[in-house]
Amino acid sequence: MFTARTGRLAALPRLLSLDQSGELTSAHVKLVATAVGRSERAVWRWVAEARATGHVDAASRTRFRVTPELRRLLVVWGGNASAVHRELKQRALDEPRLPAAPSLSTLHRALRRDLTPGERAGLAKGEAARRAFDVFGQRPPAHRNAAWEGDHKCVPVRVLLEDQLVQPWVTWFIDCHTKVITGVAVTPHAPSADAVLAALRMALDRADPFGPAGGLPGLIRVDRGKEFLCATVASALGAFAVPVVDLPAYSPHLKGTIEALNGAVEDMLFVSMPRYVHRQTLTGGRTADPDEPALTFEAFVELLLKWVHWWNTEHQPRALGGRTPMQAWSCDPTPLHDVAAEQLAHFGLADDGRTRTITTQGVQWRNRHYIAPWMVGQAGVRVAVRHLPHHDLAIEVFGLDGVHLGSAVLAEAASEEQVSKVRKARTSKARRLRADMKAAARLRRERFEAVTTATPPERLGALTEAEAEAELAASDATDLRRADPGYIPHQPVPDGWARPVLPAADEPDDNAPEENA
Repeated sequence: MFTARTGRLAALPRLLSLDQSGELTSAHVKLVATAVGRSERAVWRWVAEARATGHVDAASRTRFRVTPELRRLLVVWGGNASAVHRELKQRALDEPRLPAAPSLSTLHRALRRDLTPGERAGLAKGEAARRAFDVFGQRPPAHRNAAWEGDHKCVPVRVLLEDQLVQPWVTWFIDCHTKVITGVAVTPHAPSADAVLAALRMALDRADPFGPAGGLPGLIRVDRGKEFLCATVASALGAFAVPVVDLPAYSPHLKGTIEALNGAVEDMLFVSMPRYVHRQTLTGGRTADPDEPALTFEAFVELLLKWVHWWNTEHQPRALGGRTPMQAWSCDPTPLHDVAAEQLAHFGLADDGRTRTITTQGVQWRNRHYIAPWMVGQAGVRVAVRHLPHHDLAIEVFGLDGVHLGSAVLAEAASEEQVSKVRKARTSKARRLRADMKAAARLRRERFEAVTTATPPERLGALTEAEAEAELAASDATDLRRADPGYIPHQPVPDGWARPVLPAADEPDDNAPEENA
């Protein structure tokens, strides 16, 4: 159905053509007027205006438009049109040469007409708000293992680890077509390459707990994670000809499957856990139960793995049409590419390229000796050592022909009690340093009085002259000690000590040299 404007644009070229050839009749005008819902007089007026101006569209009226300066003002005032309107009125009063400010309703109409909803949101709240109004397409349907997506997620739950509350991280991979989670690794701190390798090893191996899903993917998409793109991970995947697609930073829409999983696990699992950091708060920001007991790290990992099993075998995502991810995986006839067990033994291990020899003390690596029962009788055999990044408690030993001989453990590993004492000592030192730094910060902090007018504030905290002199003297002595650690400041001379007597000025000095006559 035509509107008046679209009807005019559609009909006038034809009416002008008929008019120029002398064939335009009232029947033509009546037909157009009925189609566009206007009177015949209005259509005749359109024809007359088109004859005079040569334009088929109506003459545009001069109206207020959004300018680049107005867009900048919207950014300054956070999208507040009323505040922008007040500034425009103030500018017009201060500068009579400037045009008069439009009315607030005119400004609102211009903003709605000249700016899209995404632009208005972006000028008010930034890029993330603008992106929420974008339209994103979907990748065409593929098959299982065509592409995986991997990511790290900081868990918004505080769990108990060795008498400390920490926020663990989850590293996982998901198949984009079937939505099945293929591998998971959890660390109580920010993950590194070893977490990625652990999750990948689980994903490549089609055994329990996530089997039969797994195998070699066609590609893996990540978003510039330095752990995903480190040399060890790249070489491990490159050995199986699996490319890693490095997506631009801050582009979650390019890996929507794993981002949807990150959101789902928080809404379905983390929100119900104790010590959830985004819990509803009372007045003052306190939670209803600030002394809520926290989960242990082991209990958290157990709950997470149970949820992953539920996701794979019981959950029915809308995109799968009533099937679970594991059912979608099993129904897909696409051939799989498995990784042999002997190849997985090499997966993700770092190698410095050196050759070592088994001695009666075992294998020496990084000035430490590693031993294993299988080394008995193997003294003198030349081997190669490989290891997982950041793991020095155990190593993997290979023959020079690449055959995996076995694992070896650190010979002089400290006991759990000794390790616990060392950790407690380190924690105590860290707390003491933190307390010293906080005390120093309080000493350096300067406070100012509140003001009600645009005047420079006065410093608070009166200091007497005697206090200032004492603190400066102590500071000078401290600076001297830092410059010379062996410096010992002079102490007052005791009263019982003999003091040197200076000769009087009028008495001759017997030791002085005689002057020449």
